[in-house]
Amino acid sequence: MLKIQEIRELIKLIDQSDINEFTYESDGTTVTMKKSGNEAVIQKEVLTNVPNEPTTLVNTTPQPAVKEDTVRAESPAAKEEQREAASDADYEIVSPMVGTFYNSPNPESDPYVIKGSKVQKDTVVCIVEAMKLFNEIEAEVTGEIVEVLVENGELVEYGQPLFKVKTK
Repeated sequence: MLKIQEIRELIKLIDQSDINEFTYESDGTTVTMKKSGNEAVIQKEVLTNVPNEPTTLVNTTPQPAVKEDTVRAESPAAKEEQREAASDADYEIVSPMVGTFYNSPNPESDPYVIKGSKVQKDTVVCIVEAMKLFNEIEAEVTGEIVEVLVENGELVEYGQPLFKVKTK
């Protein structure tokens, strides 16, 4: 089975190439990626050898994150703090899939990371649940979390920024 990072790399390679359709089969698992205009369609089919068990078909259509412009009345100090955080952040940890964002392994636990937390490349920063599968998301950089961009339990889109990180 392909790992999340391998799937991400395949998506990037296919997106940058002239290939319109890609299929990968291994150990009874088939992953098909097709380009259709500006949107990518990914299908994952898991075949099992157990009779009378239905075939699972996952059809995920990643869509670009939609940002809504909102106007908020904030104090000058809060605006300055946001400006500093934005200028300090030089890396964004993004969601590799559509799913539900969780900041801790269970509701009783402390969050993996908060604003000001130091992270390494292999530090787990959150979980994104997709179809009852809990996927640990790693920082992929060494640095400090300067902003958490989503709330616990919030639905996230493919490619949506989750954290801003100031790298060292």
